[in-house]
Amino acid sequence: MRRVLVVGISGAGKSTLARTLAGELALPYYEMDALHFTGPGWAVDQDFASRVAGIAASPAWIFDSFGYPEVRDLLWEHADTVIWLDYPRRVVMPRVLRRSLRRTVRRERVFGGNRETLAGWFRRDHPAWWAWSQHGARRTDIGGRTTDPRFAPLRVVRFGAPGEADRWLRERGRGEGAGPG
Repeated sequence: MRRVLVVGISGAGKSTLARTLAGELALPYYEMDALHFTGPGWAVDQDFASRVAGIAASPAWIFDSFGYPEVRDLLWEHADTVIWLDYPRRVVMPRVLRRSLRRTVRRERVFGGNRETLAGWFRRDHPAWWAWSQHGARRTDIGGRTTDPRFAPLRVVRFGAPGEADRWLRERGRGEGAGPG
């Protein structure tokens, strides 16, 4: 495992798992949204695709994302492992709601110094709305990619519940090589 994508819908815990695994494996971790949104007003980095291409060409990395459309195929073609947090809505929705509520109330800065706002909660691209409305489509997209012949060399590790991922990480940490991965 040297080039790893941690995928799933918003609120699944991609960033947390990716950071933990990167620490365990001593691999560089890249937060996709932090690369994508680099300025006020959710400005997108004009060099985003070339920056991600440079990272993808390197020998080792972990990304916490399915990938934005302009870099998705590139990442999937370069990855050797996909860890899929395939959690149901009843798991991800409380998580994304708590996270967004905390960020809004505490006025936490996120990507590019931006903040989630009360007004943002009424936008279709707000993480809570996104997680709800895109859950099924994202699951279908990821599932299709995991069986796509273009990505056949990938090792896919799929978790249907947070406890499964937690056990896998604990077992890896004990050097037991538990299950896939």
